[in-house]
Amino acid sequence: MLQDLIAKGEGLHLEFKSTIDTAAKIAKTLAAFANTSGGILLVGVKDDGSIKGVVSEQMEMEKIEEAADLLCDPTLTLTYETKISDGKKVLLIRVLESEEKPHSVKDSHGLRTVYVRIRDKSVPAGKRTEDVLNRIQKAVDPTLIQSGNVKTLVAYLRKSGSINAKRFSKLINVSDRRALKILTELVRQNILLLHQQPNMREAIVSYSLK
Repeated sequence: MLQDLIAKGEGLHLEFKSTIDTAAKIAKTLAAFANTSGGILLVGVKDDGSIKGVVSEQMEMEKIEEAADLLCDPTLTLTYETKISDGKKVLLIRVLESEEKPHSVKDSHGLRTVYVRIRDKSVPAGKRTEDVLNRIQKAVDPTLIQSGNVKTLVAYLRKSGSINAKRFSKLINVSDRRALKILTELVRQNILLLHQQPNMREAIVSYSLK
């Protein structure tokens, strides 16, 4: 149900747009979803969750297709649905986590930037994140995923969206070094994405469960 989805609010996997201003702006969101763990874009919904509806589905879709096909590299494959609430149309665009990550976005100067999802924002990836995305390993150790520490981490991230090594060490009562080792291994196995903002000593880590 559309209302149930909206009630969740914007977050790691969901973003609202009352309308698509430009292809360039929405390309960042689409690429970030594809580079992280997928997501849904609702067009015709305001930031506060109220439904505005779209005037022209075709116009909105043309800007989205331009973003996915011309501004994102590699190109993105999207699925569309039209939802109707009180006579108002809302476009639901679903972006799956990509097997071709990282996807970069080309700006007006031809420069390319990789974006990832951190909580409810699409932000430029740090260099370390790009390196991880370029070295994705598909084999995941099932015993690691089932460990108590990792289950605790996943539960925390589902609520908070990000964590650093110091906070994780306190969460599971281990040393900073041990916590960092676990996080690094989870990134290596493509369970977590690592995002490091410029001029910050500690990484902000977001997760991507397979």
